[in-house]
Amino acid sequence: MSSPHEPNENSTTPSPGIILILQELDDPRIERARKHHLSDILFIALCAVICGGESFEDMEEFGKAKLPWLRQHLELPNGIPSHDTFNRVFQLLDPHAFQECLIRWTQAVREKIPSEIVAIDGKAQRRARNKNENLHYIVNAWAGENRLLLGQYKVAEKSNEITAIPELLRILELSGCIITCDAMGCQKNIAKEIIEADADYVLALKGNHETAFEEISEYLDDLASEKQKPRESKTAPLPEDVQKLQSHSETEKDHGRSTTWRYYQSDQLEWFAEKGEWEGLKSVGMVETTTEKNGITTVEKRYYLCSMELDVKTFAKAVRGHWGVENTCHWVMDVIFKEDESRARTGHAAQNLGTTRGLAMNLIRRESTNKRGIKGRVKRAGWDNTYLAKILKN
Repeated sequence: MSSPHEPNENSTTPSPGIILILQELDDPRIERARKHHLSDILFIALCAVICGGESFEDMEEFGKAKLPWLRQHLELPNGIPSHDTFNRVFQLLDPHAFQECLIRWTQAVREKIPSEIVAIDGKAQRRARNKNENLHYIVNAWAGENRLLLGQYKVAEKSNEITAIPELLRILELSGCIITCDAMGCQKNIAKEIIEADADYVLALKGNHETAFEEISEYLDDLASEKQKPRESKTAPLPEDVQKLQSHSETEKDHGRSTTWRYYQSDQLEWFAEKGEWEGLKSVGMVETTTEKNGITTVEKRYYLCSMELDVKTFAKAVRGHWGVENTCHWVMDVIFKEDESRARTGHAAQNLGTTRGLAMNLIRRESTNKRGIKGRVKRAGWDNTYLAKILKN
Protein backbone atom coordinates (compact mmCIF):
# COMPACT_ATOMS: atom_id res chain seq x y z
CA MET A 1 0.00 0.00 0.00
CA SER A 2 1.27 3.46 -0.81
CA SER A 3 1.96 5.87 2.03
CA PRO A 4 -1.10 8.03 2.77
CA HIS A 5 -0.79 11.78 2.31
CA GLU A 6 -0.69 14.08 5.29
CA PRO A 7 -4.34 14.99 5.96
CA ASN A 8 -5.64 18.53 6.34
CA GLU A 9 -9.07 19.91 7.14
CA ASN A 10 -10.33 19.87 3.55
CA SER A 11 -8.40 16.83 2.37
CA THR A 12 -10.12 13.82 0.82
CA THR A 13 -7.36 11.65 2.28
CA PRO A 14 -8.22 9.32 5.19
CA SER A 15 -6.13 9.44 8.33
CA PRO A 16 -3.23 6.97 8.19
CA GLY A 17 -4.18 5.66 11.64
CA ILE A 18 -6.85 3.19 10.64
CA ILE A 19 -4.89 2.04 7.57
CA LEU A 20 -1.75 1.42 9.64
CA ILE A 21 -3.72 -0.62 12.17
CA LEU A 22 -5.13 -2.80 9.38
CA GLN A 23 -1.63 -3.27 7.96
CA GLU A 24 -0.50 -4.88 11.22
CA LEU A 25 -2.78 -7.89 10.73
CA ASP A 26 -1.27 -11.20 9.60
CA ASP A 27 -2.63 -12.41 6.27
CA PRO A 28 -4.22 -15.87 6.76
CA ARG A 29 -4.04 -16.77 3.05
CA ILE A 30 -1.32 -18.86 1.45
CA GLU A 31 1.24 -16.80 -0.45
CA ARG A 32 0.15 -17.75 -3.97
CA ALA A 33 -3.47 -16.73 -3.21
CA ARG A 34 -2.61 -13.15 -2.27
CA LYS A 35 -3.57 -11.20 -5.38
CA HIS A 36 -4.80 -8.31 -3.22
CA HIS A 37 -3.23 -6.76 -0.11
CA LEU A 38 -5.06 -7.77 3.07
CA SER A 39 -5.20 -4.16 4.28
CA ASP A 40 -6.71 -3.07 0.93
CA ILE A 41 -9.44 -5.70 1.27
CA LEU A 42 -10.29 -4.70 4.83
CA PHE A 43 -10.15 -0.97 4.09
CA ILE A 44 -12.58 -1.34 1.17
CA ALA A 45 -14.86 -3.51 3.31
CA LEU A 46 -14.84 -0.92 6.12
CA CYS A 47 -15.62 1.93 3.71
CA ALA A 48 -18.43 -0.09 2.15
CA VAL A 49 -20.03 -0.73 5.55
CA ILE A 50 -19.70 2.95 6.51
CA CYS A 51 -21.60 3.77 3.32
CA GLY A 52 -24.39 1.26 3.97
CA GLY A 53 -22.97 -1.91 2.43
CA GLU A 54 -24.24 -5.12 3.97
CA SER A 55 -22.79 -8.05 2.03
CA PHE A 56 -19.61 -9.20 0.31
CA GLU A 57 -21.29 -8.44 -3.03
CA ASP A 58 -21.85 -4.86 -1.80
CA MET A 59 -18.15 -4.58 -0.97
CA GLU A 60 -17.16 -5.55 -4.50
CA GLU A 61 -19.71 -3.17 -6.05
CA PHE A 62 -18.64 -0.35 -3.74
CA GLY A 63 -15.00 -0.89 -4.68
CA LYS A 64 -15.76 -0.73 -8.41
CA ALA A 65 -17.91 2.40 -8.00
CA LYS A 66 -15.25 4.17 -5.93
CA LEU A 67 -12.21 2.88 -7.81
CA PRO A 68 -10.74 6.31 -8.78
CA TRP A 69 -10.99 7.52 -5.15
CA LEU A 70 -9.61 4.28 -3.73
CA ARG A 71 -6.62 4.37 -6.12
CA GLN A 72 -5.57 7.65 -4.47
CA HIS A 73 -4.93 5.78 -1.21
CA LEU A 74 -4.41 2.09 -2.01
CA GLU A 75 -2.08 0.24 -4.35
CA LEU A 76 -4.75 -2.19 -5.64
CA PRO A 77 -2.22 -4.16 -7.75
CA ASN A 78 -4.97 -6.31 -9.26
CA GLY A 79 -7.92 -3.96 -9.08
CA ILE A 80 -10.92 -4.51 -6.84
CA PRO A 81 -11.24 -7.91 -5.12
CA SER A 82 -14.21 -10.10 -6.02
CA HIS A 83 -16.98 -10.81 -3.55
CA ASP A 84 -15.59 -14.36 -3.24
CA THR A 85 -12.26 -12.89 -2.13
CA PHE A 86 -13.93 -10.71 0.51
CA ASN A 87 -15.89 -13.75 1.70
CA ARG A 88 -12.83 -15.99 1.88
CA VAL A 89 -10.72 -13.43 3.75
CA PHE A 90 -13.45 -12.77 6.34
CA GLN A 91 -13.83 -16.52 6.88
CA LEU A 92 -10.10 -17.02 7.44
CA LEU A 93 -9.05 -13.85 9.29
CA ASP A 94 -8.16 -14.36 12.95
CA PRO A 95 -11.16 -12.75 14.71
CA HIS A 96 -9.22 -12.05 17.92
CA ALA A 97 -6.46 -10.22 16.06
CA PHE A 98 -9.04 -8.19 14.13
CA GLN A 99 -10.85 -7.45 17.38
CA GLU A 100 -7.59 -6.08 18.77
CA CYS A 101 -7.59 -3.56 15.90
CA LEU A 102 -10.97 -2.26 17.09
CA ILE A 103 -9.75 -2.12 20.68
CA ARG A 104 -6.45 -0.35 19.83
CA TRP A 105 -8.23 2.28 17.73
CA THR A 106 -10.92 2.77 20.36
CA GLN A 107 -8.41 3.17 23.17
CA ALA A 108 -6.54 5.77 21.09
CA VAL A 109 -9.61 8.01 20.69
CA ARG A 110 -11.47 7.27 23.91
CA GLU A 111 -11.68 10.12 26.38
CA LYS A 112 -10.98 9.41 30.02
CA ILE A 113 -14.25 9.93 31.93
CA PRO A 114 -14.24 9.30 35.69
CA SER A 115 -16.64 6.49 36.69
CA GLU A 116 -17.71 5.98 33.08
CA ILE A 117 -20.59 3.56 32.66
CA VAL A 118 -19.67 0.56 30.49
CA ALA A 119 -22.60 -1.73 29.67
CA ILE A 120 -21.80 -5.39 28.97
CA ASP A 121 -24.66 -6.95 27.04
CA GLY A 122 -25.21 -9.85 24.68
CA LYS A 123 -26.75 -9.57 21.23
CA ALA A 124 -28.02 -12.33 18.97
CA GLN A 125 -26.85 -12.73 15.35
CA ARG A 126 -30.14 -14.23 14.27
CA ARG A 127 -29.38 -15.43 10.74
CA ALA A 128 -25.68 -16.18 11.12
CA ARG A 129 -26.24 -19.87 11.78
CA ASN A 130 -26.72 -23.09 9.89
CA LYS A 131 -29.75 -25.35 10.17
CA ASN A 132 -30.18 -26.97 13.60
CA GLU A 133 -27.61 -24.65 15.19
CA ASN A 134 -28.40 -22.54 18.23
CA LEU A 135 -28.48 -18.76 17.94
CA HIS A 136 -25.05 -17.14 17.83
CA TYR A 137 -24.39 -14.36 20.35
CA ILE A 138 -21.87 -11.57 20.57
CA VAL A 139 -21.16 -9.87 23.90
CA ASN A 140 -20.63 -6.12 23.45
CA ALA A 141 -18.98 -3.59 25.76
CA TRP A 142 -20.59 -0.18 25.22
CA ALA A 143 -19.20 3.05 26.73
CA GLY A 144 -22.24 5.33 26.77
CA GLU A 145 -20.63 8.70 27.49
CA ASN A 146 -17.92 8.18 24.88
CA ARG A 147 -20.57 6.60 22.60
CA LEU A 148 -18.08 3.94 21.59
CA LEU A 149 -18.20 0.19 21.20
CA LEU A 150 -15.10 -0.76 23.21
CA GLY A 151 -14.97 -4.39 22.17
CA GLN A 152 -16.85 -7.58 21.36
CA TYR A 153 -16.48 -11.27 22.17
CA LYS A 154 -18.26 -14.16 20.48
CA VAL A 155 -20.03 -16.61 22.74
CA ALA A 156 -18.54 -20.04 22.08
CA GLU A 157 -20.79 -22.78 20.75
CA LYS A 158 -22.43 -24.87 23.49
CA SER A 159 -21.63 -22.04 25.91
CA ASN A 160 -23.25 -18.79 27.03
CA GLU A 161 -22.53 -15.22 28.02
CA ILE A 162 -21.29 -16.30 31.46
CA THR A 163 -18.08 -17.63 29.90
CA ALA A 164 -17.70 -14.87 27.29
CA ILE A 165 -18.01 -11.88 29.64
CA PRO A 166 -14.81 -12.62 31.64
CA GLU A 167 -12.87 -13.06 28.39
CA LEU A 168 -14.09 -9.66 27.18
CA LEU A 169 -13.30 -8.00 30.51
CA ARG A 170 -9.70 -9.24 30.33
CA ILE A 171 -8.95 -7.62 26.97
CA LEU A 172 -10.36 -4.16 27.78
CA GLU A 173 -8.98 -1.25 29.79
CA LEU A 174 -11.72 -0.66 32.35
CA SER A 175 -9.90 0.88 35.29
CA GLY A 176 -12.10 3.41 37.08
CA CYS A 177 -15.25 2.44 35.14
CA ILE A 178 -18.59 1.19 36.44
CA ILE A 179 -19.48 -2.07 34.67
CA THR A 180 -23.14 -2.96 34.30
CA CYS A 181 -24.50 -6.41 33.39
CA ASP A 182 -27.95 -7.92 33.12
CA ALA A 183 -28.97 -11.02 35.08
CA MET A 184 -26.93 -13.38 32.88
CA GLY A 185 -23.78 -11.54 33.94
CA CYS A 186 -24.70 -11.49 37.63
CA GLN A 187 -22.15 -14.12 38.65
CA LYS A 188 -19.63 -14.24 41.48
CA ASN A 189 -16.70 -14.93 39.16
CA ILE A 190 -17.68 -11.96 36.97
CA ALA A 191 -17.89 -9.69 40.01
CA LYS A 192 -14.38 -10.86 40.93
CA GLU A 193 -13.07 -10.18 37.40
CA ILE A 194 -14.48 -6.64 37.49
CA ILE A 195 -12.90 -5.85 40.85
CA GLU A 196 -9.58 -7.27 39.64
CA ALA A 197 -9.83 -4.92 36.64
CA ASP A 198 -9.90 -2.02 39.14
CA ALA A 199 -13.50 -1.22 38.20
CA ASP A 200 -16.87 -1.24 39.98
CA TYR A 201 -20.00 -3.20 39.14
CA VAL A 202 -23.79 -2.86 39.10
CA LEU A 203 -25.20 -6.34 38.45
CA ALA A 204 -28.89 -7.00 37.83
CA LEU A 205 -30.16 -9.68 40.19
CA LYS A 206 -33.00 -12.03 39.26
CA GLY A 207 -34.28 -15.48 40.11
CA ASN A 208 -31.11 -17.21 38.89
CA HIS A 209 -29.81 -16.48 42.43
CA GLU A 210 -32.99 -17.43 44.19
CA THR A 211 -31.95 -17.06 47.83
CA ALA A 212 -30.09 -13.79 47.31
CA PHE A 213 -32.95 -12.42 45.23
CA GLU A 214 -35.51 -13.24 47.88
CA GLU A 215 -33.43 -11.74 50.69
CA ILE A 216 -32.54 -8.53 48.86
CA SER A 217 -35.96 -7.94 47.32
CA GLU A 218 -37.73 -8.45 50.67
CA TYR A 219 -35.26 -6.18 52.48
CA LEU A 220 -35.41 -3.31 49.97
CA ASP A 221 -39.18 -3.58 49.47
CA ASP A 222 -39.68 -3.23 53.21
CA LEU A 223 -37.29 -0.26 53.51
CA ALA A 224 -38.79 1.56 50.52
CA SER A 225 -42.32 0.96 51.78
CA GLU A 226 -41.40 2.28 55.22
CA LYS A 227 -39.67 5.31 53.71
CA GLN A 228 -42.75 6.17 51.61
CA LYS A 229 -45.23 5.86 54.47
CA PRO A 230 -46.81 9.12 55.67
CA ARG A 231 -45.36 10.00 59.04
CA GLU A 232 -47.69 10.84 61.91
CA SER A 233 -45.25 13.47 63.10
CA LYS A 234 -42.25 15.20 61.58
CA THR A 235 -40.33 14.32 64.72
CA ALA A 236 -41.26 10.64 64.66
CA PRO A 237 -37.99 8.71 64.23
CA LEU A 238 -37.47 6.30 61.37
CA PRO A 239 -35.67 2.97 61.86
CA GLU A 240 -31.90 3.34 61.35
CA ASP A 241 -31.85 1.24 58.13
CA VAL A 242 -34.60 3.40 56.66
CA GLN A 243 -32.78 6.59 57.60
CA LYS A 244 -29.65 5.36 55.79
CA LEU A 245 -31.58 4.27 52.68
CA GLN A 246 -30.83 6.74 49.87
CA SER A 247 -33.52 7.46 47.29
CA HIS A 248 -33.85 9.41 44.07
CA SER A 249 -36.68 9.76 41.53
CA GLU A 250 -37.03 10.84 37.90
CA THR A 251 -40.19 11.33 35.84
CA GLU A 252 -40.57 11.44 32.07
CA LYS A 253 -43.74 12.23 30.10
CA ASP A 254 -44.00 11.40 26.43
CA HIS A 255 -46.92 10.75 24.02
CA GLY A 256 -49.52 10.35 26.73
CA ARG A 257 -47.37 8.09 28.87
CA SER A 258 -45.86 9.04 32.21
CA THR A 259 -42.97 7.00 33.64
CA THR A 260 -41.46 7.48 37.08
CA TRP A 261 -38.30 5.75 38.19
CA ARG A 262 -37.63 5.54 41.93
CA TYR A 263 -34.13 4.44 42.86
CA TYR A 264 -33.15 3.10 46.27
CA GLN A 265 -29.70 2.12 47.54
CA SER A 266 -28.53 0.77 50.88
CA ASP A 267 -25.12 -0.16 52.25
CA GLN A 268 -26.54 -1.87 55.37
CA LEU A 269 -25.58 -5.45 54.51
CA GLU A 270 -24.97 -7.18 57.84
CA TRP A 271 -28.13 -9.25 57.31
CA PHE A 272 -27.07 -10.57 53.88
CA ALA A 273 -25.83 -14.16 54.25
CA GLU A 274 -23.86 -14.14 50.96
CA LYS A 275 -22.15 -10.79 51.47
CA GLY A 276 -18.66 -12.30 51.71
CA GLU A 277 -19.15 -14.41 48.57
CA TRP A 278 -19.47 -11.40 46.25
CA GLU A 279 -16.09 -9.74 45.73
CA GLY A 280 -16.16 -6.04 46.60
CA LEU A 281 -19.88 -5.92 47.42
CA LYS A 282 -20.70 -2.66 49.21
CA SER A 283 -24.37 -1.93 48.53
CA VAL A 284 -27.63 -3.20 47.07
CA GLY A 285 -30.13 -1.25 45.01
CA MET A 286 -33.66 -1.31 43.67
CA VAL A 287 -35.43 0.48 40.83
CA GLU A 288 -39.21 0.79 40.96
CA THR A 289 -40.65 1.81 37.59
CA THR A 290 -44.23 3.13 37.54
CA THR A 291 -45.82 3.64 34.12
CA GLU A 292 -49.19 5.29 33.55
CA LYS A 293 -50.86 5.18 30.12
CA ASN A 294 -54.52 5.28 29.10
CA GLY A 295 -55.57 5.10 32.72
CA ILE A 296 -53.61 1.90 33.33
CA THR A 297 -50.77 1.82 35.88
CA THR A 298 -48.05 -0.82 35.86
CA VAL A 299 -45.26 -1.23 38.40
CA GLU A 300 -42.02 -3.14 37.86
CA LYS A 301 -39.13 -3.64 40.26
CA ARG A 302 -35.51 -4.57 39.58
CA TYR A 303 -32.77 -5.36 42.09
CA TYR A 304 -29.01 -4.93 41.90
CA LEU A 305 -25.74 -5.85 43.58
CA CYS A 306 -23.21 -2.98 43.63
CA SER A 307 -19.55 -2.60 44.54
CA MET A 308 -19.95 1.18 44.75
CA GLU A 309 -20.12 3.27 47.88
CA LEU A 310 -23.54 4.71 48.75
CA ASP A 311 -24.42 7.26 46.04
CA VAL A 312 -27.93 6.76 44.70
CA LYS A 313 -27.58 9.25 41.84
CA THR A 314 -24.53 7.40 40.52
CA PHE A 315 -26.44 4.13 40.92
CA ALA A 316 -29.34 5.62 38.94
CA LYS A 317 -26.97 6.80 36.21
CA ALA A 318 -25.47 3.32 35.93
CA VAL A 319 -28.85 1.62 35.63
CA ARG A 320 -30.14 4.07 33.02
CA GLY A 321 -26.83 3.82 31.17
CA HIS A 322 -27.22 0.07 30.80
CA TRP A 323 -30.75 0.39 29.45
CA GLY A 324 -29.42 2.79 26.80
CA VAL A 325 -27.24 0.14 25.14
CA GLU A 326 -30.28 -1.21 23.29
CA ASN A 327 -31.06 2.10 21.57
CA THR A 328 -27.57 3.47 21.07
CA CYS A 329 -25.71 0.31 20.07
CA HIS A 330 -27.87 -2.73 19.30
CA TRP A 331 -30.56 -0.75 17.47
CA VAL A 332 -27.94 0.85 15.22
CA MET A 333 -26.36 -2.53 14.47
CA ASP A 334 -29.70 -4.04 13.46
CA VAL A 335 -31.54 -1.14 11.83
CA ILE A 336 -28.68 0.78 10.17
CA PHE A 337 -26.14 -1.98 9.53
CA LYS A 338 -28.71 -4.84 9.17
CA GLU A 339 -26.74 -7.20 11.41
CA ASP A 340 -29.81 -9.31 12.14
CA GLU A 341 -30.25 -9.97 8.42
CA SER A 342 -26.66 -10.99 7.70
CA ARG A 343 -26.37 -14.60 6.56
CA ALA A 344 -22.56 -14.82 6.78
CA ARG A 345 -22.00 -17.95 8.84
CA THR A 346 -18.96 -19.87 7.55
CA GLY A 347 -15.68 -19.81 9.45
CA HIS A 348 -15.05 -16.50 11.23
CA ALA A 349 -17.08 -14.42 8.75
CA ALA A 350 -19.91 -13.44 11.13
CA GLN A 351 -17.56 -12.39 13.92
CA ASN A 352 -15.26 -10.42 11.61
CA LEU A 353 -18.21 -8.67 9.99
CA GLY A 354 -19.40 -7.76 13.48
CA THR A 355 -16.02 -6.17 14.21
CA THR A 356 -16.19 -4.26 10.92
CA ARG A 357 -19.65 -2.92 11.79
CA GLY A 358 -18.44 -1.95 15.25
CA LEU A 359 -15.49 -0.03 13.85
CA ALA A 360 -17.74 1.63 11.24
CA MET A 361 -20.25 2.68 13.92
CA ASN A 362 -17.50 4.14 16.10
CA LEU A 363 -16.00 6.10 13.20
CA ILE A 364 -19.39 7.48 12.16
CA ARG A 365 -20.25 8.53 15.71
CA ARG A 366 -16.92 10.32 16.05
CA GLU A 367 -17.72 12.58 13.08
CA SER A 368 -19.54 15.46 14.76
CA THR A 369 -19.75 18.16 12.06
CA ASN A 370 -22.82 16.55 10.48
CA LYS A 371 -25.74 16.97 12.88
CA ARG A 372 -27.89 14.29 11.25
CA GLY A 373 -28.31 10.89 12.84
CA ILE A 374 -26.34 7.77 11.98
CA LYS A 375 -28.60 6.93 9.01
CA GLY A 376 -28.13 10.40 7.51
CA ARG A 377 -24.36 10.23 7.92
CA VAL A 378 -24.26 6.82 6.24
CA LYS A 379 -26.11 8.24 3.22
CA ARG A 380 -23.85 11.29 3.07
CA ALA A 381 -20.71 9.12 3.21
CA GLY A 382 -21.96 7.10 0.24
CA TRP A 383 -22.59 10.24 -1.80
CA ASP A 384 -19.60 12.39 -0.82
CA ASN A 385 -15.98 11.17 -0.90
CA THR A 386 -14.83 14.18 1.09
CA TYR A 387 -17.26 13.37 3.88
CA LEU A 388 -16.27 9.67 3.81
CA ALA A 389 -12.63 10.71 4.23
CA LYS A 390 -13.63 12.98 7.12
CA ILE A 391 -15.22 10.00 8.88
CA LEU A 392 -12.10 7.94 8.30
CA LYS A 393 -9.89 10.63 9.84
CA ASN A 394 -11.42 10.15 13.29
